[in-house]
Amino acid sequence: MGIINNINKAFDHRIRLGIMAVLMVNEYAEFNTLKEMLSVTDGNLASHLKALEKEEYINIQKQFIGRKPNTRYSVTTLGRKEFKKHIDALEKLISNK
Repeated sequence: MGIINNINKAFDHRIRLGIMAVLMVNEYAEFNTLKEMLSVTDGNLASHLKALEKEEYINIQKQFIGRKPNTRYSVTTLGRKEFKKHIDALEKLISNK
């Protein structure tokens, strides 16, 4: 086995890594919260969220609060498992064990 096994390409981009990091420590995050925390544009964030959704690593919940649309994101069980595996692989790579 090589030392880069279990590194997941879905988390390669810094924005996807940031999204997953935020969602791993919070029950959910709203679109605007992620946008502010990661300092990204709407379109950029949306495309990375869509990539994570396609892999079934995040859930999307759309609702209205009053008359305003609200979108929340959370990590799926699969996403949590795969992200932890990715972080463990990075730690292993860095420590070269």
